[in-house]
Amino acid sequence: MTEAQIHHVATIAEIVLAAATFIALFFITAPYGRHRRSGFGPEIGQRLSWILMEFPASVGWAVIYFTGRHAFETVPFLMLLVWQTHYVHRTFIFPFRIQASGKTTPVTIVASAIVFNTLNAYVNARWVSEHGSYPSAWLTSPQFVIGVAMFFLGFGINVHADNVLLALRRNRTDGGYAVPQGGLYRYVSCPNYLGEIIEWVGWAVLTWSLAGAAFALYTAANLVPRAISHHRWYKERFSDYPADRRALVPLLL
Repeated sequence: MTEAQIHHVATIAEIVLAAATFIALFFITAPYGRHRRSGFGPEIGQRLSWILMEFPASVGWAVIYFTGRHAFETVPFLMLLVWQTHYVHRTFIFPFRIQASGKTTPVTIVASAIVFNTLNAYVNARWVSEHGSYPSAWLTSPQFVIGVAMFFLGFGINVHADNVLLALRRNRTDGGYAVPQGGLYRYVSCPNYLGEIIEWVGWAVLTWSLAGAAFALYTAANLVPRAISHHRWYKERFSDYPADRRALVPLLL
């Protein structure tokens, strides 16, 4: 097989993994964060787990990207910067903002995230810098303009929602959970997940590629069931939880 054929197989594998993940997460809620529970093997600290899980998607992505023959062309390099806007924040900033003292994540969750992020880094970084074709004219294409706008809209929603949650936890003396308010939390339980889905749909649009679509599909497959689980958790835990609030999409889901 040529490397291009291997890349195509890896991309299809990511799509198949998205389908399997979507089905599995309706039966098993991933045991981390508020859904953490025993019985999933050894655990490590939450802050370290975040860094390890996201490291392949930031540093690994950059390493793979710079092996491509288009790496220093204008459009692919801008795509690198767009991607790293999310993952530098997620790898090296967000983990140091959370209250992680005494919190742990199962090693099995960390390992599975590392495997996926490595696969996804190869699929997307290799497409952008090697197998894709993005001349300078792509900068003014509808796909690039709309995709970048969607990406940064989603990123803004994601970061704002995280800030609301971080402030909520920081202001509680008992370290427990409370009902988030304000912003898109007026309408949905998980605007952070909605924002992330919008980001990666935007990425799929701006790259206009099967590689980008594979990641957008996986993101939705992973976060839609988790948003539903979060929504159910809120309703079970708080008797006064807003009845008109949806899980992920205002008025719909």
